[in-house]
Amino acid sequence: MRHPDDHPQPPSTSPGPPASPASGAFAPGAQTRDDRLLSALLTTAFVVLLAGALLRYVLNHGDSDRLPWIVGLSVVLAVVQVAGQARPGSRRAGRVRLAVVVACWVVIVLLAPSFAWCAVPLIHTALRLFPTRSAVALVTALATLVVLAELRLADGFDPNHLLLPPVVAALATGVFVYLTREATRRQHLIDDLVRTRRELAATERREGTLAERQRLSREIHDSLAQGLSSQNMLLQAADRQWDTDPQAARTHLRTAASIAAHGLTEARRLVHDLAPADLAEGAGLAQALATLAARESRDGLTVRFHAEGPDTHLPDQAASALLRTAQGALANIREHSGARTAALTLTCLDDTVALDVADDGRGFPAPEPGGTRDPLGDPDPLRGHGLPATRARLRQLGGTLAVESTPGEGAVLTATIPLTPATPPAP
Repeated sequence: MRHPDDHPQPPSTSPGPPASPASGAFAPGAQTRDDRLLSALLTTAFVVLLAGALLRYVLNHGDSDRLPWIVGLSVVLAVVQVAGQARPGSRRAGRVRLAVVVACWVVIVLLAPSFAWCAVPLIHTALRLFPTRSAVALVTALATLVVLAELRLADGFDPNHLLLPPVVAALATGVFVYLTREATRRQHLIDDLVRTRRELAATERREGTLAERQRLSREIHDSLAQGLSSQNMLLQAADRQWDTDPQAARTHLRTAASIAAHGLTEARRLVHDLAPADLAEGAGLAQALATLAARESRDGLTVRFHAEGPDTHLPDQAASALLRTAQGALANIREHSGARTAALTLTCLDDTVALDVADDGRGFPAPEPGGTRDPLGDPDPLRGHGLPATRARLRQLGGTLAVESTPGEGAVLTATIPLTPATPPAP
C-alpha cells in the first residue's frame, strides 16, 4: 500500500548549500563573522526546506489525520534550529540539540517522506559536532533513511532515488574531512612558525644579553677597573713612603683621590648612558684625549697628545671606542711597561680615523695573528681583558687593531676605524 503522501515530486538536484567545515547550523561557539554568516545560511536553508516540505504536505494532504503531528514536529524542528543559531552553546549542548532534531526528523520522515531532504544541514552539523568515525556513521544512517524515503515516494524504480542521496552525503563528508585536515595541517604549520619565532626571539635576546654583558665588561675594565688599579698602586706607594717621605706620600694620596673622583664620574656616566665621562657634554675626541694625556702624566710617566688632519666630528661610538682604547693602553703602559714617555696620536682622514699609542718601555714579543696570548692584558687572568676586548670593540665598528713591539724598544698600538658605513667582519 502506498503512503498517503502519494504524489511523487522529483527531488531537487540542489537540496541545499554544500557542507563546509567552517561552521554549521548547530556549530557551537561560532565567533567569527564568516562563521555566523554560514551558520545563518544553513539555518535559513533548513527552515526553507522544512517550510517547503510542510507546504507541500498541506496542499496534498490537508485532510490527513497526520497533519497535526506534521505541523507540530515542523514547529519543533524550526524552533530548535533557530535557537541553535541564536545561542550556539557548547559542543555538548550542540550534540544534545542535534539528537533532538534528528529524533524529530526521523519521526516526521516516517510520517511524510518529502521531509527527507532536510537532512542536508543535519549532515553538516553531524560532521562538525562528532569525531570523524561517529559522524560518518550518523551521516550514513541519515543518507539511508533519505534513500528509503525517496523510494517510498517514487511510482517506480528510479536509479537517481537510490544514488543521489549517498552521493550528496559522500561529497559533503569528503569535502568536510579534506578541508578539516587541511585546516589542521595549516594550524600545525602556523603553530610551528609561531614557536620558531618565539625561539628565535629568545635566542636573539640571549645573544643580545651576552653581547651587552661583554660590552659592559669592556667598559668597566677600561674605566673603573683601570682607575682602581692605579689607585691601588698609588696607595701602596704612599704606604711605603709615609714615614720616609711624607710629602711624596701625600702627593700619591692626592693623585689617588683625583683618580677616585674621576672614577666616580665614570661610574655615574656608565649608569646614565655608558658614554665615557671625558666625552660628556659635547667634548670631542681630540679634547678628551688631551685631557686623558694630561691626567695620566704623573709618577714618572709623561704622556703627550698630538692630532693630525682636520678636526672631524666623529660618531659617538667611534669616539668612545678610541677613547676606551687609549685608556686601556695607557693603563697597561703604566702598570707593565716601565715606560717614561708615551704618545697619543690621533689621525683623521676623509674616510678613516686612527689612533696610535706608543711608549718607550721594555716592549714584548709581538703577538702572532690569531694567537691566544695577550701581551696587553692584565697578568691576572681573573681580571684582565686587554687586547681581545679592545679588538672586539673595534671589530664591532668595522675597525682593526695592530700591535708592533720589540723587546727593549717599546711598543706601538694602532687602532683604526672607517668613517664610511662598513659591515663588521665576522668574529
